[in-house]
Amino acid sequence: MLVRYADTGPIATGFWRLGLAAPFLLFIGWRSGTRGIKLSSASWMLLLFAGVFFAADIIAWHISIFQTKVGNATLLANCASLILAIYGLVLARRAPRVKQLLAIILAFGGSALLMAQSFEISPRNFHGDLLSLLAGLFYTAYLLVMMRVREGTDAWTSLGLASAVTAIILLPVALLAGEKVMPTDWTPLLILAFSSQFFGQGLLTYALPHFSPLMIGLALLLQPALSALAGWLAFGEAMTALDIFGGAMVMAALVLVRLADRAPQV
Repeated sequence: MLVRYADTGPIATGFWRLGLAAPFLLFIGWRSGTRGIKLSSASWMLLLFAGVFFAADIIAWHISIFQTKVGNATLLANCASLILAIYGLVLARRAPRVKQLLAIILAFGGSALLMAQSFEISPRNFHGDLLSLLAGLFYTAYLLVMMRVREGTDAWTSLGLASAVTAIILLPVALLAGEKVMPTDWTPLLILAFSSQFFGQGLLTYALPHFSPLMIGLALLLQPALSALAGWLAFGEAMTALDIFGGAMVMAALVLVRLADRAPQV
């Protein structure tokens, strides 16, 4: 929504999202006592890869928002959730427990119900749909790299450095694409930077080492449920019984997978 409201190009909007948030993220990391931490060369390399993957995600995602329906973009970009869930099971090197399997079925079934009314397969949306899918794949790669980074770095510093790398990549790409970079209205960009990047990505990055990839992947599926709720509160878009039931299924899945994570190994 904020990307569409911004009066800069889609890639330039991504630049401002990262560029405005990065100094504040780094400042909090510095104030929290991490200024003395010396990152290893391996950590710097991981942060570079994280920035590249996140830049690719932002480019594909922001462009797709203008080339397909919002429902299509949201659903296809959420493929990151599925890949993370599968990765979590592969990482565990064992078959999923009954609770985990039920959680996966509930989560993806609920998401399908939430997006069923807005998803539309059409040749007109093909390029946007493809970009949304690519965005989801790049975002999955970004999250997997950040999980490694968080093993030895605090949340704010790691996200601040990755955001800075991403912003450095996005600015020349936006200029080469001939986009409008300087905004007339800063409001959407400031809200985007501090809601989505600073708080949203900040909390997600903090949570990465505290939960399994399966839990994180399923938690990301709350996005369609929250989008439906936001549409109802902000724009008066009616929530149907299927919307409410689908959101409840996703929330029940999170409870189930958390219970499965806490259950003792047999």
